[in-house]
Amino acid sequence: MAPRANWKGFLRLSLVTCPVALYPATSESEKISFNQLNRQTGHRIKYLKVDADTGDEVPNEDIVKGYQLEKDQFIEVTKEELEEIALESTRTIEIDEFVDKSDIDPRYLIRPYYIRPDGKVGHDAFAVIRETIREMNKVAIGSVVLTNREHIIGLEPLDKGLVGTLLRYPYEVRSEQEYFDEIQDVKVTKDMLDLAKHIVNQKAGRFEPEKFEDHYETALIDLINKKRAGKPITPKERPAAGKVVDLMEALRRSVGQEQAPAKAGKPSKKPRKAGAGQKEMLMPIEGKKPVREAAAKKPASTRSRRSA
Repeated sequence: MAPRANWKGFLRLSLVTCPVALYPATSESEKISFNQLNRQTGHRIKYLKVDADTGDEVPNEDIVKGYQLEKDQFIEVTKEELEEIALESTRTIEIDEFVDKSDIDPRYLIRPYYIRPDGKVGHDAFAVIRETIREMNKVAIGSVVLTNREHIIGLEPLDKGLVGTLLRYPYEVRSEQEYFDEIQDVKVTKDMLDLAKHIVNQKAGRFEPEKFEDHYETALIDLINKKRAGKPITPKERPAAGKVVDLMEALRRSVGQEQAPAKAGKPSKKPRKAGAGQKEMLMPIEGKKPVREAAAKKPASTRSRRSA
């Protein structure tokens, strides 16, 4: 089942308009998450909205937004007042210009969304806008209001739909100078550069996300499985940091390691498939179909606390 749309409105290129819906293109729901517990009782920690001075809990209907002018002095802004200043981009993504993708600094990228026609009408207009962007090989720039904020959004074709990537405003991007000014100017010799290029060429490949594995997520699952099974937790030895005395020698050794063939009789280690550890999870994880099916075959366990 597709997720609920984050935004519904219209996509407009000059006089060409169509109704569209915007959906999140990424998800964090399959990652391991933790609750905060009271160590003494094992109960979950609950957060309450309380008055900072009286300590009394405040119901949601009595909470309003406020902009702080100075200490203990605020300007209250109501929901109705915010709705009155609603921009056109609250309901419409107006394409303002087209730019080359290479012109967009990656620091300005926030997160992607899928955009598709909303309902059974407007598919022709949507296709015209999509194919125009595709043929021109450009990124369409517009504006959209999400979570009560206006965002710049870049639109690109993807298969039959569009991908819209939210972009930051210039005031949100920090200058690199305050971080890079103290970096020393170092002369890199041609020999060093040639050796480094050789290492890069040996490691060259294609971007294939399905090969990536979240090792930390896998380690978390192993930890939870061991604790649930009552097994002891033994800390792993941390690798010792090697000291590089001669940079040129380190580059030569790196080239030698990349060129060294695998030892006879020792089969090469195949990379683990992404998420392999989750197939052995003892508890269901939302969004993991294989895990849910496996968990359904096991009897429900009683709720208990275990410690290492």
